[in-house]
Amino acid sequence: MIKTYKYGEIPNEEIFARESSASGVEGIVAQIIADVINRGDEALFEYCRKFDKAELTSLQVTPEEMDEACSEVEPEFIEILEKAAANIRAFHEKQKREGFVIEDQDGIVLGQKIIPIEKAGLYVPGGTAAYPSTVLMDAIPAKIAGCSEIVIVSPPNSEGRLNPAILAAARVAGVDRIFKVGGAQAIAALAYGTESIPKVDKIVGPGNAFVAEAKKQVFGKVSIDMIAGPSEILVVADCLSDASIVAADMLSQAEHDKMASAVLVTDSETLAAAVSAEIERQIPLLDRAEIARASIDTNGKIIIVHNIDEAIDITNEIAPEHLELSVDNAFELLNGVKNAGSVFLGRSCPEALGDYFAGSNHTLPTSGTARFSSPLSVDDFIKKSQFIYYSEDALDAVAEDVAAFARKEGLTGHARSALIRGEAKK
Repeated sequence: MIKTYKYGEIPNEEIFARESSASGVEGIVAQIIADVINRGDEALFEYCRKFDKAELTSLQVTPEEMDEACSEVEPEFIEILEKAAANIRAFHEKQKREGFVIEDQDGIVLGQKIIPIEKAGLYVPGGTAAYPSTVLMDAIPAKIAGCSEIVIVSPPNSEGRLNPAILAAARVAGVDRIFKVGGAQAIAALAYGTESIPKVDKIVGPGNAFVAEAKKQVFGKVSIDMIAGPSEILVVADCLSDASIVAADMLSQAEHDKMASAVLVTDSETLAAAVSAEIERQIPLLDRAEIARASIDTNGKIIIVHNIDEAIDITNEIAPEHLELSVDNAFELLNGVKNAGSVFLGRSCPEALGDYFAGSNHTLPTSGTARFSSPLSVDDFIKKSQFIYYSEDALDAVAEDVAAFARKEGLTGHARSALIRGEAKK
């Protein structure tokens, strides 16, 4: 049963469960990474046998396997993938950056250039649920950024195959290569490279506690998108909201995993009671009812506030991954929302739209990190270099200032470097 509180009865930091690494995960992951570094493909084959019960002879998905998998996917679903991909491309195309050049002073040129990272590695889960949507959300921004190679790693089933829908999505998104390996060992392979799997520059994508810990441990060797925690949804709803709809939206996240968090903040005690009853009615209707049940019982919460403005204040303190504003004046409230991964406006905008189809990205900051981080975007797949040019006369005009600054920091070598060109001309 979901728990109901009056505002002030529960500390804000406890509203969403904040996941920490399970006991022993750090050490196990460190051993796996070291093993992959030392033994490469041999270790990957062994882990596939151990964890996936798959006996593989090759890690890479062949063109024939790709064709076979795509033929197994309903044409209607391929069409849906293509529609969703078009929406995602349209949204992310708007994120493309341009470099700039400043030439305001004679003899001086300053600028910044935008450069795509060369190789992007995408982790796609394949355990309790397979997510072709993750393929589109991660690969399309990388493609738009201009990455020269995009590779996927995903755990195979016991027959050594990947979910056909994942492969179909990879084809729609334009992924270059796909490998049948998952878990911490896949992250290690992307970070350090093996005989089959190329070393990449950035790793993105969600995973379990072992995947998250592996991303944390290889950060610095490669870039990563984020350390994702359990899925979160916070619904702000008033007395005019439909309890069955609010409950369904909350359960859309509760069914992700047992640690997921679904929270309702409302100024209506009547709605709170109705949503609680609806959640109980709807859980048995779900295919993943056991997972949703555990999520709701452990982390589900309803918080009753005095007014909707107070609900927005709470939202900003919590910084949820997904925020639904189930009110008539959602756009008026939007400016007040400072901390949220993705905001869904109005009563006709379920979170599932963002997961699959609308075009905005569904790889979002969790665990309160929306206070300082952002959804996955084209920016995640670019880097910036800056450039400087000074003519001889331009340097002469500022060399003494540069040298004085350097001496103030005790760096006489810097000062000498700034002055020596002028002295050499005398």
